[in-house]
Amino acid sequence: MGINPMKIFFRKNLSFEEIVEGCKQGNRSCQSLLYHQTSGKMFGLCQRYMKDKQIAEDMLQEGYLKLFAHLSKFKGEGSFDGWMRRIFVNTCLEELRKTKLNLLLEEEISENLSYSNDSFGEYYAVQDLLEMVFSLPDGYRTIFNLYAIEGYSHQEIAELLGISESTSKSQLSRARNVLKVKLEKQNIEALSYVN
Repeated sequence: MGINPMKIFFRKNLSFEEIVEGCKQGNRSCQSLLYHQTSGKMFGLCQRYMKDKQIAEDMLQEGYLKLFAHLSKFKGEGSFDGWMRRIFVNTCLEELRKTKLNLLLEEEISENLSYSNDSFGEYYAVQDLLEMVFSLPDGYRTIFNLYAIEGYSHQEIAELLGISESTSKSQLSRARNVLKVKLEKQNIEALSYVN
C-alpha cells in the first residue's frame, strides 16, 4: 500500500522512508526534500572524484537525474544511502572514463605489492586529509576514494575501472605513500612554527 501523494504534500514532518516513497511516486515536494537532505553529502562525494567544482556540480545534477529515473529499482534491500552513493560514484566514474582522464594505471605492477596500513586520521583534521586526497593525481585519487572511503574491494575496483587487481593495489599503495609524504611534510612545517 503506497502513500497518498496529496497527504505528503500537506504533511510537514515526513520520515525519510516516506520521502523516498513519495519520490518513487514522482512527488516533486518529496524529490525536493530528498535533494535538500542529501545533496551536501553527495556533492562532497562528487568533489572527491572531480577536481573542477563545476564538473562536480554537473555530476551532482546528473546523479540526481539518474537517481530519480531509477528509484523504482530500489526495493529496500540494504541501505538507501549505500544504493544512492553507488549511483553517484558510478556517475563520476563514467565521466572520468568519458573524458578519458589519465588514470595513471600501470598494468605491469606485480601482484605481490606490500603497502602501508598507516592510519592517518588519528592526528589530522578530516578537512586537511580531504584536501590532501583532493591533490592526488586522478588515478591515485580515484582508487583511494573507492577503496578507503567508499569501501570497495580491489576486485570490485578492478571490475569498475577495467584494470587488474594488482594495478588497483599498486595505485592505492602509491596514493598512500604520497599522502604519507605530504603528512610528514606538514608535520615538519608545523613543528618549525613551534620551535
